[in-house]
Amino acid sequence: MLLGPAEIRALAADLDVRPTKTLGQNFLHDQNTIRRIVRTADLEPGERVLEIGPGLGSLTLGLLEAGHPVTAIEIDPVLAASLPRTVAARLPGADLEIVTDDAMRVSDVPGDPTALVANLPYNVAVPVVLHLLETLPGLRTGLVMVQAEVADRLAAPPGSRTYGVPSAKAAWYASATRAGAIPRTVFWPMPNVDSGLVRLVRRDPPATTATREQVFAVVDAAFAQRRKTLRAALAGWAGSPVAAEDALRAAGIDPSARGETLAIEQFARIAEQK
Repeated sequence: MLLGPAEIRALAADLDVRPTKTLGQNFLHDQNTIRRIVRTADLEPGERVLEIGPGLGSLTLGLLEAGHPVTAIEIDPVLAASLPRTVAARLPGADLEIVTDDAMRVSDVPGDPTALVANLPYNVAVPVVLHLLETLPGLRTGLVMVQAEVADRLAAPPGSRTYGVPSAKAAWYASATRAGAIPRTVFWPMPNVDSGLVRLVRRDPPATTATREQVFAVVDAAFAQRRKTLRAALAGWAGSPVAAEDALRAAGIDPSARGETLAIEQFARIAEQK
């Protein structure tokens, strides 16, 4: 029922698809990994899932096999056109909606999915996650497969070595935790890095009078010069080092601290001072 290595290569050959780095096309071909991802997603029975970049349909079939309707967004028109045929041949009658579009541009999707499960292209994983969390408030959970290094960054807590812009911005929308590792050998073509799973659970943003855009501007400024103290890093944002220090002290934050030590709630307090 699911696609294995031979079926993946045969489908690609039939469609004259040559995986490209530009679209981040690395196709899952290991059935055990696919079923493990579906289990790890911890979905409600019959819950509709949003999948980004279904490609040849490996994960799509795994989700449908488990009884989950799928809304899939695929930027490649050849793959988008072939996916319904692949599903119909293996799971007749399965509930699949296809949207041929760029996931960075969608603002609403059919079926109102409440869970995101996706093997995301490495080069756009973070902006896609942030865009979907911002524009689709109905998404309550997510399980995304991304480059292992990106998984570490998304799930990093304040004060850790890998905490940065992705960690802080993701925390505005959701709690993010690592949910397992995926070896490079389960993909075709095989990437030169391993992947990781990140679980996202929606939560309310910090209670603040600042807008999301204002808070994210502070985050960007704080990490643009990572080794600098916040007094120095936020000088451009505030207008001067003195103004930055005043804002930090008003927010109850040590001006000599660095951005990687602050939680998103603290960034919000700083943004309120401008």
